[in-house]
Order: sequence, then structure tokens, then C-alpha cells
Amino acid sequence: MPLAMTTILLASAISGGADLRDSLPVLPSERSPQADWLVALPAARATLYRTADGKGVALDNGLIRRVIRLAPNASTVALDNLMTGQSMLRAVMPEGWLEVAGHRYDIGGLVGQPDRAYILPEWLDAMTADPGAFRFVGMEAGATTSGLTWKRTSGDAQAPWPPPGVSLTLRFVAPEGAPNLSAEVRYEMYDGLPVVSKQMVFRNEGDQPLIVERFASETLALTEAESAVGTQATWRLPGVHVASDFMFGGDTTQNASKVAHWIPDPAYTTQVTYDLSMPAVLECRPPVGPSVRLWPGEKLESFRSYLLVFDSTDRERRGLAVRRMYRALAPWCRDNPLMLHLTSTDDAQARAAMDQCADVGFEMVIFSFGSGLNMEDISAANIARFKTLADYAHSKGLRVGGYSLLASRRIGDEHDVINPKTGKAGGAIFGNSPCLGSKWGFDYFARLRRFLTETGFDLLEHDGSYPGDACASTSHPGHRGLEDSQWAQFRYITEFYAWCRSQGIFLNVPDWYFLAGSNKSGMGYRETNWSLPRAQQHIHARQNLFDGTWEKTPSMGWMFVPLVEYQGGGAAATIEPLKEHLPDYEMHLANNLAYGVQACYRGPRLYDSEQTRALVKRWVGLFRKHRQILESDVIHLRRADGSRLDGILHVNPALDEKGLAVFWNPASTEVAEEVLLPLYYSGLSDRARISRNDGAMIAHALDRDRQVQLKLTVPPHGLVWLVIK
Repeated sequence: MPLAMTTILLASAISGGADLRDSLPVLPSERSPQADWLVALPAARATLYRTADGKGVALDNGLIRRVIRLAPNASTVALDNLMTGQSMLRAVMPEGWLEVAGHRYDIGGLVGQPDRAYILPEWLDAMTADPGAFRFVGMEAGATTSGLTWKRTSGDAQAPWPPPGVSLTLRFVAPEGAPNLSAEVRYEMYDGLPVVSKQMVFRNEGDQPLIVERFASETLALTEAESAVGTQATWRLPGVHVASDFMFGGDTTQNASKVAHWIPDPAYTTQVTYDLSMPAVLECRPPVGPSVRLWPGEKLESFRSYLLVFDSTDRERRGLAVRRMYRALAPWCRDNPLMLHLTSTDDAQARAAMDQCADVGFEMVIFSFGSGLNMEDISAANIARFKTLADYAHSKGLRVGGYSLLASRRIGDEHDVINPKTGKAGGAIFGNSPCLGSKWGFDYFARLRRFLTETGFDLLEHDGSYPGDACASTSHPGHRGLEDSQWAQFRYITEFYAWCRSQGIFLNVPDWYFLAGSNKSGMGYRETNWSLPRAQQHIHARQNLFDGTWEKTPSMGWMFVPLVEYQGGGAAATIEPLKEHLPDYEMHLANNLAYGVQACYRGPRLYDSEQTRALVKRWVGLFRKHRQILESDVIHLRRADGSRLDGILHVNPALDEKGLAVFWNPASTEVAEEVLLPLYYSGLSDRARISRNDGAMIAHALDRDRQVQLKLTVPPHGLVWLVIK
């Protein structure tokens, strides 16, 4: 059970006597999961223990364990993968560090380890505290905390928030001769997830301002995944995934990651690599700055980093773990409305489109780019106009919102990002971009807040979100110069997204802002491919869907359907008139909805005839009938190549429908083929009942690997779906 918030302050290094540890249970010597955490919810819960020797504490949830020794200074001395039985830590490091006035100070840590390849308990007893490091003086324990206020809306899951677990906060004071700063190190561990989070808080305890130039909130000397005598262009890294709420400028977990740095450990002199250059330490820190000035009494809160420990090298299993983590840490990403990207703001056309959405079961209308919407126009007339349309959408049971472009446009030399190489505007990540710390940036966010509030809009599609530009201006009011510009701009945009989350405003953001409050990002596609002939679009779409769901859940990504011409291509690429291209319209619906993914259906309407209406209603009805399993995890079976069957399998052991498989036939002739369904992650073990295209259920025995082989006949340019119970 979660601990009530408890505090202990220590006069010096731990010196006996009663403290928080005395109220904690003793850490079990053996604790391993009893079931696969990706199939059944583990019975064990995150708990804070005292170590058997009384010298430390441990966060443990039955999947992973982090042990922190408290004397003669606080330091992590073990990180154990209880799923595999492996010890992941090879050496003791400080809990982090910070730089002030050009001097670097470690936070906690122990020194004197004789060999940094592994840790022996007897070595720990002989290790000492660094007198120049921040010194541990106390700790608090409690439940997990929320970094965001989440106002739930109609499509949100009933997931607990914050995710349940346990927290531990260590308090440190500065060493003699250092600036008068205090530091907190906050850890959280969650029930049922092999994840531990970490955050640091620095507070100016003096009477003079000071600048925190740089910091690292995590330093872990993890056991290497491979050894090589010579240097290598790339290295296999330890079996962990590092996420943070400081991710941007990317569409995957890899290219959006900004804080995880793998650096050499030159003190690791027994490593195999001859020049000691192996990336052997994980360091979590901002890429620039932050160079934050703290006035007396002010504090700086770091980002939160999340360390996910893998129990396998299998790509699918690792992807399932990442997806499970995001469902828990960003549960708003489960909201998955069917949405029309409306290309007009004409009152009559907008109302007609809303009527169609309500009629066929769509759930959201987005005034698209090029529609005529301008959210920066906060005139009374503009707000009144769109409030009337929003009220009409709400009367139909629809959510409504619109598109706004932030980056990748030029405002002017006074407000744009200044290139540090040239001292002029231009040369930003998207060419030109406004600085969010400029007067224009402050005004932009104020205008959007007012527009969203006064119109009652439920959604913002925020294109060109802040990608990470550093700005060398010294005249912008929101930052002092280059070194603090990235940290400041990221703070402005995430404060805005946090406000949106607290208001229940859905966020489509083509960037990895999930842990900062966004709902969806692009699934991953090339925009110009929507100008290809329609038949090619379908193969590309299923390739994009297959590739995009390795680390995204179906609800985390959006796709695109060009009902009207987009990026060129003419009539061969376009679906309008809809009634003249029903097979292609149907295949777009089937591709996306069978993956459980929503697309931006961009056009002025959803149907133009009774036959078109019936088609859309049928596919929306099928999706809604099987919505829970379709929005569940994807097991990747065969990627589309345009010649053979391609397919996926949705799995969810918590549902009555344990699985739903879909196979597409891209050929112009019927295909009969045997397919293998791996049902391990469905939770089924001996038998499965399977229906084809919602027909009769037929029982099948599973083999020892929980698989079943079926003979399928798939019509030309068609698909077959299999519901599994």
C-alpha cells in the first residue's frame, strides 16, 4: 500500500537512532515476478523497503529494484532486473551533478570502488563520501505525484492518475565553500511497470541570485551490453529505454530523445576497450544549458526522466513494454476520436459536415489548414463566429477544434530565432521560426488561450510545435541569451500544453510531446505520398501503420486520407467525388480502422450519396463494435509489400475479445494461404474460439507455443478479420 507522506531530517551522516527506515518493511532477499507482466498484472506493488543491513532503502515492485545506500553519503548501489535476475549496475556514481559559477558539484555518491566492472558488498563498507559533494541530510516517502492536471473528457480512459506507486525524496545540502543551494532527488516507482522515474529540484537558499549553468539529474554506470577491444561506430547499449518529459523535435522515441547521453567512463580502467572510450555511463541532462537564474528562495525543477528496464532483446516485446509505459504515464493518449479534417469554415458547409459526422458516428471536427480558421484573430466577431459553430458541434455530440501553425514560419527579425552562427534570423530547424521567448511568442500563447477558452473549442492541432531551436538573441524578454533559450522556450510551450490538458483540450501535435500532455502525433508518413495514385497510397499506408505501431499504440498516431487533392497528384490521387471511388474510400477506412488508428479525413464532407453514407456507417460500426480490441496492442505479423498477404494481430488479455487479426490481399486475384497466429500475448493458453468476418465462432486447439495455424481465403484487393475469444 502507498506510504503516507513521512519525513526524516538527519543532523549529519546517518548516525543511528530511529528514522523513517525503522517504519519500513525489510527488503526480501528473493523477489521475482510470478507471471509475465505483459500478459497478467503482477500481484506485487511498488514498495519502499529498508535494506537488511539497515544501511539503505530500496524501491521495489517485483519487476525491478533500485537500492540506495544512505551513509556515508546517499548513492544508488544496485539496480536489479528481477524479471531476468540480472544486476544492471557495475559501479557507484553520484546521483547527479550541477554546475554553478563554472564549478561542478556532485550530488551524493561514494568514492573508492577498486574495480568499476562490478560491485561487491564488502567494497561498499569501505567506500567514503567525497567532501566536495552535496551531502545527504534527510528523506521523505509517499505516493506518486502528478506532473500534470488531467481533466478527463468523453474519450478518455478511466486509468488511474497519477499512476499508482511509491515515491522517495532525498534531501541534500551544499558542501562547505559552495554556493548556498539545496538539492532534492525525487524517485518514483510504479505498480506493474519496470519503470523508475527521477527528478531533481535545486533551490537557492542564499540571499544572492545565482545561475544553475548545467546539471545532470541521473548518472548510472550500467553494465555494458557488449565489449570490443577497438572503437566502434555504433555500440549495443544496455537493455533500458530512457524517456522524459523533455522530448521534442522528433516523431519517434529515438529522434525525440534529448536528455539521454551515453558517455565514456575513463575511470573504468578494466574495460576491454583499449582507449577506454566505450559508452559506459548513462547521463540524463539537457543538451543546452539550462543556465537558469535563481533569485533567493526560487527553485529549478528538472525534467522527469523515466528508465524502463527491458527483459528481452525481442523487438516486439520491447515495443510492447514501451507502449504499456505510455498508456500508464500518459493515459490521455488512449483518447482516439474519429475525426474529419474539414477544409471549409463556411457556415452552411461546416454545419452540413457536422451533421454528417454525427450521422455516421464520427466524433470530432477539425477546421483544417487552409480552411480559413485563424485562432490568432481574437476579435469579438471572429470569436463569436467560431463559438456559434462550436456550440452547434456540441449540440450534435461532437468535439470541435482547429489548426494553428507555430514554427516553420517567419514573423520578423525582432521576434524570430537568432542563429548563433550568423547573429541573424534564419537557419533554424525549419528555416525560419519565431522564438517563443519573444514578445510575439508571449502574445501568441495568450491569443490561443483566449480563443480556445471563449469559443469552447475542444481541440488544438498544433503544427510546427517547438522543435528545439536555440536562440542567440539577448533582447527577447523570455530568455537572457543562447544558453537559457532552449530551456525557456520548452518551458513556455509545455506550460501551454499543460494548461490545455487541464482544460480537457485534445492536442494533435506532430512531435513527441506525449509526456508533456499531447494526445497524438503523426503515425509516420511522407506527405507527398498522398499525391501518388490511389492504389499505391494503400500499400504505403499499411507500411506506415505497420512501422508506426512498434512503439506507438494505435491511438497515439494519426494517419491521413486525401478526400480532396493534397500535395498534387490530380484526379488519380484524389477520392472526391467519393461515390465514384468507393473501393478506394473503403480501403482507406479499412486500413486505418482495422489498425485501430484514426486518420485525418481531409475534405468538405464524409459522404456524397446514400451508397457512400452506407459504406462509411458500416466501417464506423465495425470499428465501434470491436473498438476496445482494435485500440489494443498490435503484434506485427507481415509487412505490406504489394504482392503477398500482409497482416497484424491485436491482443488484450483483459478483454473478452482477446485478439483480432486482420489480413489484407493486395493482389487482383483471390489468395488462399495458411497463416500463423501467435496468441501468447492474448493470454490464451490451450484453446481459442475464432470467427471470420464476424461469423460463427469455431474452437481451435493451440500448440505448445500458444499458436494456431489457419487456412485463409482473401478476396482480391480485400481483407479478412478474425475475432479471437
